[in-house]
Amino acid sequence: MPYLIRNEALWNEGALKIDWVRHHMPLLRGLEAEFSQEKPFAGLRIALSVHLEAKTAYLCQVLAAGGAQMYVTGSNPLSTQDDVAAALVHGGLNVFAWHGATPEEYEAHIRRVLEVGPNLIIDDGGDLVSMLHADYPQLLSGVIGGCEETTTGILRLQTMDRAGKLSFPMMLVNDADCKHLFDNRYGTGQSVWDGINRTTNLIVAGKTVVVAGYGWCGKGVAMRAKGLGAKVIVTEVNPVRAMEAVMDGFRVMAMDEAAPLGDLFITVTGCRDVVTPAHFAVMKDGAICCNAGHFDVEVDVAGLRKMAVEAREARKNIMGYRLEDGRRIYILAEGRLVNLAAGDGHPAEIMDMSFAIQALSARWLAAHRELRTAPGSRLHRVPEEIDREVAQRKLADWGLKIDSLTPAQHTYLFG
Repeated sequence: MPYLIRNEALWNEGALKIDWVRHHMPLLRGLEAEFSQEKPFAGLRIALSVHLEAKTAYLCQVLAAGGAQMYVTGSNPLSTQDDVAAALVHGGLNVFAWHGATPEEYEAHIRRVLEVGPNLIIDDGGDLVSMLHADYPQLLSGVIGGCEETTTGILRLQTMDRAGKLSFPMMLVNDADCKHLFDNRYGTGQSVWDGINRTTNLIVAGKTVVVAGYGWCGKGVAMRAKGLGAKVIVTEVNPVRAMEAVMDGFRVMAMDEAAPLGDLFITVTGCRDVVTPAHFAVMKDGAICCNAGHFDVEVDVAGLRKMAVEAREARKNIMGYRLEDGRRIYILAEGRLVNLAAGDGHPAEIMDMSFAIQALSARWLAAHRELRTAPGSRLHRVPEEIDREVAQRKLADWGLKIDSLTPAQHTYLFG
């Protein structure tokens, strides 16, 4: 079958979601019109693994409008929305994903999109690229290149590239200014709190919020927590980022020191074992832990489960663990991405910029196939002209104009 989804009958609900975000994603609408005329992906198969909700679905439709044969799966077992998957299938796309997939099902879905022999990869977290190299080496020669959406995925790519194991060029979409400066900071900042607040229905004002990690995502989460009236503690391993947090007005300390103080813990590090059993042992009764990093390894949920004498669902997407001394620790969304597993992800206007970068980078790769055999590193920054094009399109959509350098100014600055 050209698809593997939960329920085809849900397509109309998903189509309404996609139509809503389409109206709020003017950059992608413009690219859809251009791609429909240019057909930059004609004859190409694109394998995409991104959180499968409405905004991602619209990106898939834009790429399909450009002539691509789309093979789509999710990048997280809990972030796929079954009605959106059904809407894509109803529109003729090949989708292999459903909400709540087991680890075995999740892997099988990824394999289905890889086994078609993709020419371009759109990845979020690196699972497509990693499995393609490990299990399908015979298909590597057919790949023109790919785009990676996340910090976590780029770290995995850098490891492969250093080892000489990356076989095709990858565009570092997350490093583009119009991605990380806005998506990671403002998108994560808002969507994480959307997920937390709709899931817990508790007030934030007056609580002590511990934000682990002060990269662009952590900055956004901490900023929004402060705006909601929380007392914010930041934990870090990078001394420069720790100084930033201090000068931004936050308390900074080690997690060991913060663990007894926090009411709500949010990990945004991209690393593992950030909140561990040693921290659970000293947390307040009723402390809530959640994760906004890519993989579910930042909060040691398995370790908490072993400590607990009782585990029960306290509310949808909230598991409560009672410890031997009677204290309860709560985990949101199984420790997976709280903004997607317990919410709808980033706002549409933010993802409009991120996915415009993705679409334009994919088009750039399709037009520069010579990069496939170029010597040196396989990792490539998004060309500056793409970043500037997205920014100019966004400003135009807002009805804003900015200055341009005069010839004399350009000479003064650049010679």
